[in-house]
Amino acid sequence: MSRIGNQPIPVPSGVKVSLDNNIVLVEGAKAKLTKELPPRVKLTIEDNVVKVTRDNETKEARAMHGLTRSLINSMVIGVTDGFKKQLEIIGVGYKAQVQGTKLNLTLGYSHPIQYEIPEGVTVVVENNTQLTVTGADKQMVGETSAIIRRYRKPEPYKGKGIRYLGERIIMKEGKTVG
Repeated sequence: MSRIGNQPIPVPSGVKVSLDNNIVLVEGAKAKLTKELPPRVKLTIEDNVVKVTRDNETKEARAMHGLTRSLINSMVIGVTDGFKKQLEIIGVGYKAQVQGTKLNLTLGYSHPIQYEIPEGVTVVVENNTQLTVTGADKQMVGETSAIIRRYRKPEPYKGKGIRYLGERIIMKEGKTVG
């Protein structure tokens, strides 16, 4: 019995969910998202409620049941509200700026880093050190944030680098003269 998979997904007004040959299409005010249904999972749409059911009780079918429900729920939330991740850059001389579809990062290397922002994701830079990554697709927002963070992970001695807003870095003690 899947606790997550059995929960119905309420569809708010202004959002249209349709199924066409195992492809789920969710349209809303912010975006239009599509996802292919995995095998062994069925979808029923009635009265602004989407329900996900599975064909049998195999381990794979049970796993796909909860996963599919979560993915479709994220799509509905994404087209109505969207998703957001915030990053902060810490370090002397470290900064970021957006130029068109590119994010220019100066992170203490001998060269600036240019990152091509993917379609469907927007990056806003405030005060040269605060980045906000927003978009309708939860996976793309998270992946874009992770890629940007990977350019200079926070180091454990001074804490310099790119970190998520509110992320706690465990600091190490430096060498002592003894």
